[in-house]
Amino acid sequence: MDDFSETKSLDPCLRRDDEQKRVLTLSDIAFDDAAALLHRYGLTLQRVADGEAIPGSYWGESEAGIVGTTVYARADTPVHSLLHEACHLIVLPAERRADVHTDATDSIEEENAVCVLQALLADALPGAGRARVLADMDAWGYTFRLGSAVAYVEHDAEDAWAWLQAHGLIDAQRSLRFPQDA
Repeated sequence: MDDFSETKSLDPCLRRDDEQKRVLTLSDIAFDDAAALLHRYGLTLQRVADGEAIPGSYWGESEAGIVGTTVYARADTPVHSLLHEACHLIVLPAERRADVHTDATDSIEEENAVCVLQALLADALPGAGRARVLADMDAWGYTFRLGSAVAYVEHDAEDAWAWLQAHGLIDAQRSLRFPQDA
């Protein structure tokens, strides 16, 4: 059984437009901080002009996009979306990243790990933080079996934590490991 109550293809992060609330966007944090964080993983953050379509966006509108090793975002892109899409690239072996366009999910296990990893990365991003990103995931409409992103990460994500540790992305204390730490 997967960890999500609903799925769209392999992506369990469903959007409920009628419940969407104001979430932290790229304009609320320093672009350079976000770019520097992604750079630590060999990724590029590319700014998209306001009103322009975001290349590689799975959800469209203001949601982040991925093509190869580049994450695309506008000022109105939610930070949780930027981190989520970046995490899809981070969990992939470097040699597979070049082939990615729009959808990088290989499995439910990987998707679960991405949802946890984006919360960890939020703590490494000035102006974001895990609590805010988890709350924004709920506001956006992610759906979890226990009812919230916090409940999932804290009480229902053992498989995701194990996946992240097995892939060298966190240590035994569940702390983020950057590539140079490996």
